[in-house]
Amino acid sequence: MELMAGSPAEPPAGRGAGDPGSPGGTGDRARGALLGLAVGDALGAPAENMRPSEIRRRWGRIEGFVSDDPAGTDDTEYAIFSGLLLARHGSALTVSHVERAWHHWIADLDEGPFRGAGFSERGTLENLRRGLAAPISAQHRHAWSDGLAMRAAPFGVFAAGRPAEAARLVAVDGRVSHEGEGIYGGQAVAAGVAAAMVGAGLASVIAAALSVVPMDSWTARSLRRAVTAAQRPYPDRLARERAVRSAVVIGGYPWTDLAPEAVGLAFGAFTAARGDFRTAVLTAVNMGRDADTTAAVAGALAGALHGASAIPQEWASKIGPVRGSCLPSMRGYHVLDIAELLTPDDAEDGPGAPPGAVGGTPVRDRPAPASSWYEPAGSPPRDGTGAPLTEPAVTPAAPSVATVHGATR
Repeated sequence: MELMAGSPAEPPAGRGAGDPGSPGGTGDRARGALLGLAVGDALGAPAENMRPSEIRRRWGRIEGFVSDDPAGTDDTEYAIFSGLLLARHGSALTVSHVERAWHHWIADLDEGPFRGAGFSERGTLENLRRGLAAPISAQHRHAWSDGLAMRAAPFGVFAAGRPAEAARLVAVDGRVSHEGEGIYGGQAVAAGVAAAMVGAGLASVIAAALSVVPMDSWTARSLRRAVTAAQRPYPDRLARERAVRSAVVIGGYPWTDLAPEAVGLAFGAFTAARGDFRTAVLTAVNMGRDADTTAAVAGALAGALHGASAIPQEWASKIGPVRGSCLPSMRGYHVLDIAELLTPDDAEDGPGAPPGAVGGTPVRDRPAPASSWYEPAGSPPRDGTGAPLTEPAVTPAAPSVATVHGATR
């Protein structure tokens, strides 16, 4: 199959297709996308900034968690941050909203060095703390990083079936912290997830990602090269991974967070796996470089395509609320809380599923919105569709505890 042929047909407007609570429904795909992001992040974290040869020397081939206490990184915490912001404002999201949120929950807090934050986030924080405003806040040496791509999946979840809208919204978020290729990387991921959320085929997911970025951009060229390399015949898995990696990696460059490179590797892994969740994330992890981000993106794409049930339970069960090691204000939130907030009309479970079930496991004590989420001046509270809220808004508060797909929330 030639994945580059044609252009994506825009799926019907709306929140998605199928019974939202059943396998393959919008709610299931939303949980799959964001839980897939967190699983990929945690699987890839130990291999971050490593070469494949280093990974093999240390672990052989990574086939699961290599730590007894796996945890996500800034990728998951920033995705939660952006997801909460998106749930708060929906399609009415503005750059001013994003900038205010960065100040309120990150830059204006005296919480230490924000350990684990990427260079783009640190550069943004420094500029915001100096009093610079967006888009000037994004003018630092790492505006091309994958820091927006790593937090882009919630936008695809929210704009399910609408890749162009997902790309527009993630660019609004990104203008505080990124420019150019950094924005394009986030747009490609958000659009790909949006297409996967309605069950688009592999070719259509890739075409959706390419449709929202300039075709002559570094991001588009890298994505095309990776996908093309992933489709060729190879004698074994290792040869395929080497080919995908060599198609996009900038040899000798010391930083591994280049958005065009990371996005290319993620889509290459997704293509090599034909969308299969386990294969996609493990391919991304074992290629090294910015392995937590590439595996998080591959996991979000595959999770959105197949739903939460596609994620191995032994991996899903290890994902708990984030620890706030990078963003203390996000401590205690679980990615599945964000999936619920971004699909408010899809919280009902499908026929035959236990009440409040995800992957056959009951969910208890769903979190209720609280009232202290920041209020941008002159902007009425909005819900996930952009309509005015009549109920209290979302807040990063202490969440409830529930068991979801074997995971503690």
